[in-house]
Order: sequence, then structure tokens, then C-alpha cells
Amino acid sequence: AKDYELRQYETAKWVSTVIRGETQKEAMRQGFWKLFHYIQGKNEKEMKIDMTVPVTCLIKSGCADFKISFFVPFEHQDSPPQPTDSDVFIEERKAAAIFVRSFGGFASPEKYAEEAEVLARILRNKGQPFHEDFFYTAGYDSPFKLFNRHNEVWYFKK
Repeated sequence: AKDYELRQYETAKWVSTVIRGETQKEAMRQGFWKLFHYIQGKNEKEMKIDMTVPVTCLIKSGCADFKISFFVPFEHQDSPPQPTDSDVFIEERKAAAIFVRSFGGFASPEKYAEEAEVLARILRNKGQPFHEDFFYTAGYDSPFKLFNRHNEVWYFKK
């Protein structure tokens, strides 16, 4: 469809942290730095790991917890180094079919919410079953990239 795409993601490991009781913007900032320290060597092997994209944030309806995640690079998928920060953990996300809506510009929490609502409306109108109680935001660019930015919102297909 022109307004969204359906992607099939394979099972994969992500390094994540949950930030509680902050605004989404502040949770993203705090979570990013916790995960950035992990890839800079704050892990049991003191190994530097390449930064990957996307950076995702799990948004649950009526919940003030935000789970921020970095994709673990393919060469570390089998045995990612364990975090030494107790707030950081490795999780395995199961294979899933995901509805994706892409948009450009600098994405604010408000813009992500707006795009998620547009995607949800389109999916409902098309009779596509999806998990409506949560969505992910996905950012692909460094904060220093000014043009041709790529952002996404994800809903998991039921």
C-alpha cells in the first residue's frame, strides 16, 4: 500500500533499557545514553560494538515506561556481550509481521503519536488486524543529520 508497508522481521537480539516516569523525549535521551555506553564498551567483554539502526522505543497505551533498544549487529547476534549496567539487558524479539509507516523530518513524540494514529486508522479501515495497545517508534538518523531523515512507526500484525 502507498501509506504503509508490511515487513517480515526474523527473530533477532536487541540491547534494551526501560526508562520509567519520564517524558518520552527524556526517556529517549536517557535510554540512548545507557545503550550508547554499552556499545562503547560498558559490557562484560569491554568490547566496542558498531552503532546500528534503527533505535526503537516501545510505546504502550496508558503506560509511563519506555523501552529503548538498539539492534545488536549481525556479527554479535549469536552471543552479544552481556551488559555490566543492571538497567541494560539483551532481549530476543521473535519473528513478526510488522506494519510500518515511514516519514521524514525531525520526529518529536507528538509527530510519532500522530503518525501512529494515521497508521492505525488506515489499518482499521482496511480491516487489517493488529495489536493496538502498543507501537514502536524507529529512528534511523544521527541527531546531526539535517536532511532526508527517516523515521517509522510500527504496529505488530495479529
